[in-house]
Amino acid sequence: MEFTLPAEHRQIRAAVREFCEGEIAPIAQDIEDEARFPAEIFEALGRLDMLGVPVDERWGGLGGDQLMYALVCEELGRVSGAIGLSVAAHTSLACKPIERFGTDAQRERWLEPLATGEQLGAWALTEPGSGSDASDMDTTAERDGDEYVIDGIKQFITNGSVAGAVLVKAVTDPSAGYDGISTFVVSPEDDGWAVTEEWEKLGLNASPTCELQFDDCRVPADRLLGEEGDGWAQTRATLDGGRISIAALSVGLAQGAYEAARSYATEREQFDRPISKFDAVRDKIVAMDRKIERSRLLTHKAATMYDRGADVTRMASLAKLDASETAREVGEAAVQVLGGYGYLTEYAPQRFYRDAKLMEIGEGTSEIQRLVLGRELGL
Repeated sequence: MEFTLPAEHRQIRAAVREFCEGEIAPIAQDIEDEARFPAEIFEALGRLDMLGVPVDERWGGLGGDQLMYALVCEELGRVSGAIGLSVAAHTSLACKPIERFGTDAQRERWLEPLATGEQLGAWALTEPGSGSDASDMDTTAERDGDEYVIDGIKQFITNGSVAGAVLVKAVTDPSAGYDGISTFVVSPEDDGWAVTEEWEKLGLNASPTCELQFDDCRVPADRLLGEEGDGWAQTRATLDGGRISIAALSVGLAQGAYEAARSYATEREQFDRPISKFDAVRDKIVAMDRKIERSRLLTHKAATMYDRGADVTRMASLAKLDASETAREVGEAAVQVLGGYGYLTEYAPQRFYRDAKLMEIGEGTSEIQRLVLGRELGL
């Protein structure tokens, strides 16, 4: 086992951290308060080759691996969960499926602008009635000559209002169950669909979460990703990588909350000594560090297994479950360490705490992760 990161990975992590601390940290609370998508930050991330980290250089990516990508997600989460979430959705859910399942023509047309940061991507799976049972899908795509006609509603779509390409899941064969779901690439230039809602949320408001409505949306047949009926198998494969990125983002959120609490505890004095000297506060901070280290190790193991081509369903789910719960627990503890100040938006822990909650919901709730893990264990 090797617990030391390769030199290239450390260099990328250092570069991203410098950018995050210089460009993102100063505006992290402002963009959240304003619910503003910071387009200028994503333009800069594109120039830094950070929007296609695990994508092959042939298609405009950085050519990194899943571990490098996890490090980037962690560093982004350490300062802004919202920016980290939009990057993770763009990379894991839009870029990687096109790279893995698309044709060269589709990669050239759709993946290159995403990987280079010219555009952002989105992935439209969830529907108002589906929730955790994502296969219970009402959106349809019917073949009509050289086109498919898409009808339906997608909900809770990250980046939906800012995306240049949206991967839409739709039923092409209602009689085939899981094998009747397909994936299509939809562009803002296509007629017949619109963003009908941009939700106000508990946290992560600088990352747009949208409802999309498709009404006689016609797309050319060459927008089909893979073959008809491949959509569910593609979804399961995509979620393995996506859950690793959410685990990494969760580790970053926890790390940011921990650092804020530790810094405060060593500076804040009560009864003539720093509060970090009191058992109750010290033990909270020690517990934070322990949980973060555990979640980071699980995440790095999952990413390394992914890079080696191993079956990572169990490990990705385990990392996502553990890290998301760590993020929420550490965020809550950090608020408590700061006391009344922890409840103020002037201090970062409240933002990490609010942002962390989605990590236990998105890309499979904690309950679904336990179901997946039980299935992987043969239970």
